[in-house]
Amino acid sequence: MLLRVPAFVGANPRTEISERRGFLASPTLKRGGFVCMGKESNSRPLTGVVFEPFEEVQKELLTLASTPQTSLARQKYADNSEAAINEQINVEYNVSYVYHAMFAYFDRDNVALKGLAKYFKEASEEERQHAEKLMEYQNKRGGKVKLQSILMPVTEFDHPEKGDALYAMELALSLEKLTNEKLLALHKAAEKSNDPQMLDFIESEYLAEQVDSIKQISEYVAQLRRIGKGHGVWHFDQMLLNGAAANGLAA
Repeated sequence: MLLRVPAFVGANPRTEISERRGFLASPTLKRGGFVCMGKESNSRPLTGVVFEPFEEVQKELLTLASTPQTSLARQKYADNSEAAINEQINVEYNVSYVYHAMFAYFDRDNVALKGLAKYFKEASEEERQHAEKLMEYQNKRGGKVKLQSILMPVTEFDHPEKGDALYAMELALSLEKLTNEKLLALHKAAEKSNDPQMLDFIESEYLAEQVDSIKQISEYVAQLRRIGKGHGVWHFDQMLLNGAAANGLAA
């Protein structure tokens, strides 16, 4: 039985390898690989036993970073893809910030729409989780997360004609559609970079869910438009508070 000796670049061909089962592997460098010699053969090479390093592995070895500031995991990850991910992180955090402002507004004692407060608090947390998931993916691919500034959201959502509930929900729908446009731009950037792994990540983790969110909020807007600013808003709010869907509320 031969002792398999890996062919590493820079290995010393004169290094003795420990004896195993009656054979001594005394490696001799040959054409970039190693030839194993048996103990009983008086150091004569064993014909045909040559370990050659794969050229592909050598190429990848040369690309590994040698400085601690450079990622070791990065592979086929374009700079424009890295920048697009950072931009989407900022989008998700900005939307989360607006939803958090909506939560604070509806949680006021003189507004007291606890269902809407609960809904927008959960929406804010979900958008923050989206941002964190993008950050994790950025690190996984060997990119660098660069957080950008977040704009200060409005704090008042009352509207003389629409009322605060409808106005806030219409704003939420606009934000979700804007987020969808940004995600499609992110998808296009990955497509331009010929990055199938990034495409799969965006499609599986974001695009389908975004369509679902737009559909749900569109229904909420339609229902709030139908019920007006009166008692129906309180009833809608109670359904959100109790975790029930508002489907069929104004049928």
